[in-house]
Amino acid sequence: MASRSSGDKSAGRRARVEEMRRADQARDRRRKITVIAVSAVTVAALGVGVGYLVSTSDGTDAKATVVAGEKTWANLSRNHVTGDVSYPMTPPAGGDHNPVWQNCDGDVYEKPVSDESAVHSLEHGAVWVTYTSDATAADIKALGDRVSRTPYTLMSPYPGQSSPITLTAWGHQLNVTAGSDSRVADFLDKYVQGPQTPEPGATCTGGRAE
Repeated sequence: MASRSSGDKSAGRRARVEEMRRADQARDRRRKITVIAVSAVTVAALGVGVGYLVSTSDGTDAKATVVAGEKTWANLSRNHVTGDVSYPMTPPAGGDHNPVWQNCDGDVYEKPVSDESAVHSLEHGAVWVTYTSDATAADIKALGDRVSRTPYTLMSPYPGQSSPITLTAWGHQLNVTAGSDSRVADFLDKYVQGPQTPEPGATCTGGRAE
């Protein structure tokens, strides 16, 4: 009887040892799986991070490019004022402005509009096309047709400017002598609701209509 009891005890110890060994092996397998999973997630995250950095860098580079010949201004003030504003450029390309914007939903005006209200339109992401009597009738018509089909644009005569045709966005301005200049399309494509817009998505309707 004593011998059988001793054998039973030995068998029990071996069973416990074997059970502990299996438990250790199971923990090792779980630990290895966890390490592999964490490594995979880390690599994936790094890949996403690199992709994001590349994408951001590409976008920044694209925004840094300008249309050939354009002038730019930075750090323009954006206060709402009710009086006249003396702007450092003609036509104005940004700065303090009237609380009421000029309608810029493809609006073509036959008479000059308020500088202060037009600047507010620029803040909303509009491009303002202006011209003098030196612009040809054909150019004025062609530009007017294009503006009328393009939301977030407006067009008006501007007798005091130095060029026959000027395109102005917030902080950006381009002078051309003819509407057929390819840079006209480049400027509109880049700056209508472009990256320079201080208030992207703000409305271009419901403002001043004349």
